[in-house]
Amino acid sequence: MAPIEECELFSGLDPAALAIVREAAQRRRYLAGQEIFSEGDPGDGLYVIGDGAVEIYGLVAEAHRCSLARYGTGDFFGELALVDEKPRSATAIALRDTTLFFIPRNVMLGLLERMPQLALRLLRLVSQRLRDFDREHVRQLVQNERLAAVGQLARAVLHDLKNPLAIISLTLDSAYTATMNSEARQAAEARIRRQLNRISELVNDIMEFTQPQQAVLQLEPVSYPAFVEHAIADIQPELEVRNVQLVVVNRPPNVMVAMKPARLRRVFYNLCDNAADAMPDGGRVMLSFGRTEAEVVTEISDTGPGIPPEALERLFEPFATFGKAHGTGLGLSICQRIIEDHHGRIWGQNMPGGGAVFAFALPIWK
Repeated sequence: MAPIEECELFSGLDPAALAIVREAAQRRRYLAGQEIFSEGDPGDGLYVIGDGAVEIYGLVAEAHRCSLARYGTGDFFGELALVDEKPRSATAIALRDTTLFFIPRNVMLGLLERMPQLALRLLRLVSQRLRDFDREHVRQLVQNERLAAVGQLARAVLHDLKNPLAIISLTLDSAYTATMNSEARQAAEARIRRQLNRISELVNDIMEFTQPQQAVLQLEPVSYPAFVEHAIADIQPELEVRNVQLVVVNRPPNVMVAMKPARLRRVFYNLCDNAADAMPDGGRVMLSFGRTEAEVVTEISDTGPGIPPEALERLFEPFATFGKAHGTGLGLSICQRIIEDHHGRIWGQNMPGGGAVFAFALPIWK
């Protein structure tokens, strides 16, 4: 068993001070699994582990045990009782048969008052423990957030795959019956194609969201009017099928923008697709453009019901669908990532006369 002076807190104390500690220390023996103190007990002193191992844990949601720290031979614990007069904030148990030295609070306070170097050492050790705990806490938070994100993504994927697959299955069951004519069969094939497109969009969203971000995106200068013209040509037919009219309010300014065209087209597609989703009975999507000395600004507005008030502060959060019947909730988050990769800005708001508008500004290449 390690003598008490081998504890880092007491190493280097003068013989007189060590004699006080040895005389005051009460040797206590605990069996494996035995509780040393409970959360809420009085903070009556400091413990030093002569031999064995101790776990400090707290209860989360009144039932789940969360390990906070583990200590071995030569370590000390219960030190916060020396700093404040509050009850114990956690529970300590012996992980195996353990021998402890218990030093009452009044003895430790007397030593700390008489020996500033001991107080400073305690402060440094407690500070280091808190730093280590913070680092571990942050690591666990990141891990938990990652696991929660995976769970959310899995639920969104399963939910969004379920409907298209069901429609495809039902359509296939009826598409090739003997009584079905050519026209009905073509309509069935069109329905299947639309559902396959939905699945393809879902896969694209997931791939876009989960791919590692490049340290530096390689951009090339492209004529913005030419880029917009090609983007409109891709988007317009899909909007027409959904009874949504695409209106180009004014031509984009004749400037060059550094971009990755395929990725930037995804912003146009996602924003127009969201606008069409907001207008299931049809409507209009308007494209308008402006510029400042340094930026070109693109606005995509619609004649839908607008953005729900509770969504305005969380527009670009991943998995936020705000009541949409389908979709992963990744579209706007992906748009934000792409625009930021292009060194731009993106925002959204409701228009005074109704409908929503999303705008993004990109730096003009010079």
